[in-house]
Amino acid sequence: METKLEAMLAAEEIPVSSDFIETLVEQRVGPGILLLSPELQLMHMNRQAWELSRKITQAQNGKAATGVLPPAVTQLCAEVITALRVRIDAKDWEQVQITRLVSPPNPPVLLRAFGFPDGGEAQRARIFILMEEVARRKERGTEKTRERFGLTAREQGVLSSLARGHTNKEIASALGITEQTVKEHVKRIMEKTRTTTRTAILVRIFSS
Repeated sequence: METKLEAMLAAEEIPVSSDFIETLVEQRVGPGILLLSPELQLMHMNRQAWELSRKITQAQNGKAATGVLPPAVTQLCAEVITALRVRIDAKDWEQVQITRLVSPPNPPVLLRAFGFPDGGEAQRARIFILMEEVARRKERGTEKTRERFGLTAREQGVLSSLARGHTNKEIASALGITEQTVKEHVKRIMEKTRTTTRTAILVRIFSS
């Protein structure tokens, strides 16, 4: 049965790769979904996106604001709109992708934005955003991640704790090691993933 999202995409005649659709199908239970126009007119927002937006706003501003998109989302949209100004052909949609990790809240929220150009007609372009709590991603890719980046079992354990937003002290307590050892593990993970910050590690791991 055709989903509402697929029907909307079809109606706009936007080319979508089979890999992208498969990713949506695999993650259909978890992520929040936003579809906006270049003027930031909200065209679709599922319940999970509403909930995650509320969590982000409350964590960063101290209170929730109903009906208002978090600044992190609007800033991401602005970057996509800038990219759409030079990527005007529909076939270039895969080149308009931006990933951000928003923290707080805890656990962090991974934002993946896609810009869908439409032959130079800016008003018909679309911005599609997936929102997902990092700690709630499925464990199906754990072994694949370990193999791809050459992580040890202990490094994988540290990574799992990082994804939950835990501090070095909390990780050390959970794994029965010292904070200094945690720092050494994090440093090695950074080297293996070619990143320089804890946030960058998560973006690299979960958006790959």
